[in-house]
Amino acid sequence: MKFVNMQDILLEKLGWNAFFEANFFPYKEKGFAAGRVAIEHRKAYRLYTELGELSAEAAGKMFYEACGAEDLPAVGDWVVIRPLLDEKKAVIHAVLPRKSKFSRKAAGDNTDEQIVATNVDTVFLVSSLNQDLNLRRIERYLTLAWESGATPVIVLNKTDLCDNVEECRDAVESVALGVAIHTVSAVAEEGMAELATYLQNNSTVAFLGSSGVGKSSLINKLLGEEYFKIGEIREADDRGRHITTHRELVLVPSGGLVIDTPGMRELQLWEGAEGLQEVFEDIERFAADCRFNDCQHESEPGCAVLAALEKGEISSERYGHYKKLQKELAFLHRKQDQHAQLEEKRKWKAIHRSVRKQLKQKYK
Repeated sequence: MKFVNMQDILLEKLGWNAFFEANFFPYKEKGFAAGRVAIEHRKAYRLYTELGELSAEAAGKMFYEACGAEDLPAVGDWVVIRPLLDEKKAVIHAVLPRKSKFSRKAAGDNTDEQIVATNVDTVFLVSSLNQDLNLRRIERYLTLAWESGATPVIVLNKTDLCDNVEECRDAVESVALGVAIHTVSAVAEEGMAELATYLQNNSTVAFLGSSGVGKSSLINKLLGEEYFKIGEIREADDRGRHITTHRELVLVPSGGLVIDTPGMRELQLWEGAEGLQEVFEDIERFAADCRFNDCQHESEPGCAVLAALEKGEISSERYGHYKKLQKELAFLHRKQDQHAQLEEKRKWKAIHRSVRKQLKQKYK
């Protein structure tokens, strides 16, 4: 693991502000310190602090009381710590409230949350201007990005490999309503100055996208060095080989912070009701004119969405993806409810077992 020199770094340089200061105040009075999670790996953490870089573990009580990923530290989190300076370590006792949180459903059949990054100001949704460009995937990323509380920005990388940049940009604009779009090239170093403006005022930017779209290459250009390893480009499809294996928060020398993330082969929704409304604002606007308030936009009379679809004011592909994401969210919410009920039952069973065990020992 490679880290920048943290000597004499102030918390403000790490993204600390009045929001975190207010939430930290009760802990400060008790002598705790604060740090920001740079790397999380199997319940072990690496922190940026005013005292330098510290390795850390969460206190046992945190794991015992945690109901899920929401309650444990993630990359980007501000945490409450007790430093062990002689060992260059720390114990994490709490996670401060988050300003933003980008989550997805963890891979597999279980209904579990995977937190990708927290306390992010801007999310760069990176796509490659080659065979990777996929409008439906961009809609999915935007749904989660708007839901996270951060501001999404679309970065179309590898302009050097594309002969119809403006055509691709226009296509993305048609599904990314009101979202800033930048066409860049890490290889040709085009558009990098525009991306750097998002790092002003100690802001945090997370890079998200599929494998091989050039996230690490773009970050290296912003850092001014080959910080992250980059795979070779395959001639068959102009895609880079997946190298990044973990999420990492890094300080940019000129100011601000970036979070590199592994490429996502699948991006299942975790939450997204509000994000869906933002991404498909054009469809939602038509829906407001439907005859029935609970219109499902399938076969109801007086459906303004279906009327717009027939007139070509909404593309059939975009409408189909809108309905697909709606159904995916509805299914996920049902599973989350069932999961929450099972977790509650397990929790109370564990409590009852503990009480029975204590009573047996007491009256032996």
